[in-house]
Amino acid sequence: MSTNIFHISRSRVMTHCAPSGKPRGRFGTCSYNLRRLIPLLLMLTIHPYVAAEPSLDALITAAINETPSLESLQNRVQAAEAAQRKARAAYYPQLGASAQYLITDNAPQAFMLKLNQRQLDMSDPAFDPNQPDDTENIQMSLGIQYSLFNRSRGPQRQTARLHTAWEQENLSANRNALVHAVTQGYYQVLEAQAFARVQDAAQKSFAESLRIATERYESGAVVRTDVLNLEVQLAQANENVIRAQNGMQLAIAALNATIGRDIVPEEGLQEPELDIAGWEWDEISPSKRPELAAAKRHRDVAQQQISLARAARYPNVYAFGSVIWDGEDIADRENSYIAGVAVEWSWFDGGLTRARTDQARAMYQSASANKRDLYAQLHLESKQATLHLQEAWQRIEVTEHALKSADEALRITRALYEEGATDIASLLVAETARTETRMRAAAARYDYLIAKSNAQRVAGTLGEHF
Repeated sequence: MSTNIFHISRSRVMTHCAPSGKPRGRFGTCSYNLRRLIPLLLMLTIHPYVAAEPSLDALITAAINETPSLESLQNRVQAAEAAQRKARAAYYPQLGASAQYLITDNAPQAFMLKLNQRQLDMSDPAFDPNQPDDTENIQMSLGIQYSLFNRSRGPQRQTARLHTAWEQENLSANRNALVHAVTQGYYQVLEAQAFARVQDAAQKSFAESLRIATERYESGAVVRTDVLNLEVQLAQANENVIRAQNGMQLAIAALNATIGRDIVPEEGLQEPELDIAGWEWDEISPSKRPELAAAKRHRDVAQQQISLARAARYPNVYAFGSVIWDGEDIADRENSYIAGVAVEWSWFDGGLTRARTDQARAMYQSASANKRDLYAQLHLESKQATLHLQEAWQRIEVTEHALKSADEALRITRALYEEGATDIASLLVAETARTETRMRAAAARYDYLIAKSNAQRVAGTLGEHF
């Protein structure tokens, strides 16, 4: 949806009010206008991230809030944080309570229930353990269990903490890449719009040259081939305008796809400032890249998995206790307790622990190798980003000087042709040279802005403010 609909000025709003002398409705003079504005206000509510003339920051914010991939990564971070709390719970005692009511004539159970209720009287003449009466029991209990020694608790907690940090770095890396993708798409739209303006200006310039050639031909000063050549060039210029307009539409569609919503207008994007005075840029270091930090966390998680696998060789020691109340009714009950310490130790598991340890060690070695490989790739990417930025900056200086020369050359050549002091070939060369120079100047400008954004992405700082 184009944001052009958000250009609502006060004067335009007043023109929608009911004309004088016509029914104005129960809401006053502007009831008709209010009905027209309600859909627009709803659109503003649905799309809160985009202004009438969207800035780059507004589109980046919209992309961050709309892109499903970032939403998925944010959910993964939340899941990792929950797993971290789960691992932390192993250091706290586990408390529980239970209650149950039962009735039975099962001989062993009835005997034990009466015994727990402190009501068993074996001297009673009516006592017959083989044929007990229906026995009722209400039992309530409160229990506690606490792990005194568990070798796996530490690695589990550390693994959960590192995994959370790993997911957070992945989120930062993807946010960093998304911000650059939107920034690149934004500048590509502006570049496509600039190309369209250049081609439109070239079409108008050829049309002016054709007008001059036609007047001179009609006066007998030039041959008809001058007019024909310019007509061919004008037709080519018209074709270039069509291609430039189509390229602009494709750039807008690509940016909308990156954002995840059709919100980029055909016009009205804010032009960025271009300040290259005193330009200095040292070679970019990949040390702050979130991808590298994520690889380190991945390696550390794999290392903790080794400790976790080895923990199965050690015993688990825990203490437990409970208080139990038994009785035929709640008011009349007897209490008892159970307390103790338990040790669980697996001495033989068929080589399962050793296999898990070897597997974890291999995964750690793989993660370490991946980290080293990633560092080499990021280092190369940093070098390339630095060189591309330097190249783009130097091209701006060259094209700005060339553009002034091309404008002046066309002005002089056209004046000479109009006076008959030069031929059509020179005029065509000057026209074509100025158009190409304008295209190169526009490309250099936006290539520099894209290269600067890419350099910030490579440095790992582009997504910090979003």
